[in-house]
Amino acid sequence: MAKDIIFDIEAREGLKRGVDALANAVKVTLGPKGRNVVIGKAFGGPTITKDGVTVAREIELEDALENMGAQMVKEVASKTNDLAGDGTTTATVLAQAIV
Repeated sequence: MAKDIIFDIEAREGLKRGVDALANAVKVTLGPKGRNVVIGKAFGGPTITKDGVTVAREIELEDALENMGAQMVKEVASKTNDLAGDGTTTATVLAQAIV
């Protein structure tokens, strides 16, 4: 299978769309007034959560470039969860702001 090679603004915009898609889904869970997110799955019932890293783990985007951007932010949330145990939503929002 051939690899797509994308440069410059097209690459940055694609990655940014992926980062934004994931971060926008996660940031609604931020803070004490954060909202719940319902995650539908192909098997079993839906999952209702307010945990940012759980929401992030379930997101897969169809576009490969956008999915790479989402994967980068997933890694931020996952590492934050591993090291601190909390603050995954805040880390995701900060990563979105940095990008």
